[in-house]
Amino acid sequence: MEKSLRQPGGWTPATPLLRRTVAALGPEPSRRARVSARAVLGIGLAVTLCALVGLPLPATVAGGLVALLALFNVADSTVRQQAVTTLLLPAAGFPVLALAAVLHGLPVARDAAFLAVVFAGVYARRWGPRGNAVGIFAFMQFFAAQFLHTGPAQLPLTLAAGTLALAVAALTRFVLWPLERGTAPQPALAPVGGRGLARPTTRLAFQALVACALALVAGQLLSLDRWYWAVGAAWWIFVNTASRGETLVCGFRRVLGTATGLAAGLLIALPVHGAVAPTAVVVAVCVFGIFFSAPLSYSWMMFFVTLMVGMLYGLLGVLHPGLLALRLEETAVGALSAALAVALVLPVTTHAATEVWIRRAVHCVHECALDAARRLAGEPGRSPQARIAELEQLLGRVRLSVAPLVHPLSPLRARKARARRVLALLDDCARQVRGLAEAAADPVASHDARLTAACERVEAAVHRLAAPAPSPVPVPAAGPAGAYAGEGEPQSPGDRALAHLHALEDALHQLAAPLHSPLRSV
Repeated sequence: MEKSLRQPGGWTPATPLLRRTVAALGPEPSRRARVSARAVLGIGLAVTLCALVGLPLPATVAGGLVALLALFNVADSTVRQQAVTTLLLPAAGFPVLALAAVLHGLPVARDAAFLAVVFAGVYARRWGPRGNAVGIFAFMQFFAAQFLHTGPAQLPLTLAAGTLALAVAALTRFVLWPLERGTAPQPALAPVGGRGLARPTTRLAFQALVACALALVAGQLLSLDRWYWAVGAAWWIFVNTASRGETLVCGFRRVLGTATGLAAGLLIALPVHGAVAPTAVVVAVCVFGIFFSAPLSYSWMMFFVTLMVGMLYGLLGVLHPGLLALRLEETAVGALSAALAVALVLPVTTHAATEVWIRRAVHCVHECALDAARRLAGEPGRSPQARIAELEQLLGRVRLSVAPLVHPLSPLRARKARARRVLALLDDCARQVRGLAEAAADPVASHDARLTAACERVEAAVHRLAAPAPSPVPVPAAGPAGAYAGEGEPQSPGDRALAHLHALEDALHQLAAPLHSPLRSV
């Protein structure tokens, strides 16, 4: 029978298999369902209001996109920060929309401006979630101007629709359905450091610039009317990627999701042929699917995005099978452009990117253990629960980073096995830290001299992992930690804490082998 523990931060499976399964499923499904339903409500209200005030269809579609972006990309850790970011979106995005409209009839200037927006949008990610949201919003405003053929004559009504939709989205998020209110803020991960081209965001900005430039040229060779799909595909592949392997996997998933979405478009969008009522229903389902699947699968998210776009093309009266085929070609061109850029321009290997996040996760494990030990010793200090939330985010980033290595199509069997071993051991470290924090929260917990020695051994194991060429050390016996995983676990908080510390030390020792194995970088 599988065991589970109810931690202060939520439900946590006690076995590694269940933990990895839940990690793969993303955040709690019920919460994702509520977020998705709120998105349908907010975007639906925004589009309905734009239509009721008499705005034309292209402007109404632009307003719906603004509402979607405001609800999807604003991801700050607190409600106050989310409100500030939402207010900053039009300040960055609407001038870009105006620039795109003014340059609509000047292809050379338009293309140069688009590439400048690409670079600035990726570079802005150095300012964390707020910079990421603002950069995406600005890029998508330029993209939407190409999609809807927004020129100077259409600009005033498009801006009005965007302003109205943004206000409705903010009302839905912060007043009508404030899901984030009253919940503990998620800690924001500090960005990876570096200066100049060593800074990841700078490197990504140059890679995205080259990728989008290649996509723009190749996309225009395919179509002078729909070239922007290639640029959009290249741009979105760089969102939430940090290495060559991550970008290649993301490109593959985008093409796969687009292909399946286009197939669904042939079966659904073409027969509907722009009829308002069925189009609204399918688009609402797609919006729900985009928000619900985004933490789970990039391919599924792209499936819903592609189907939604097909329905919108039908609503605009331009949908036909050739357009859907062109969309797939442009997406493939964008993915190929991204692959070339990450391979040739300031490349970052999967190994190098993964090592950074693994080291940070191990350091966070160490800090969690120290915080819990101090609480057990009766010393005032930071609650380990705050660091555990940070650890969960770091482990999520590790999983994202090693995704290219554990992908089913990866031919690198030795590295796949190594990556899976590292993930399993890090999951075990996280489980022991959670148990340690639970023991530290026990009101009858008291100081135990054995904990000091155990914490010192954990610290020594962390230092050995950080050493560039650690000497081999014997792996300690599991001791009482093994008993805690099953029946007959110790009842004393001190004994439980000691058992978790022993198991944590064991997992850290075992991490040394895969982390320092002499595998060639990928």
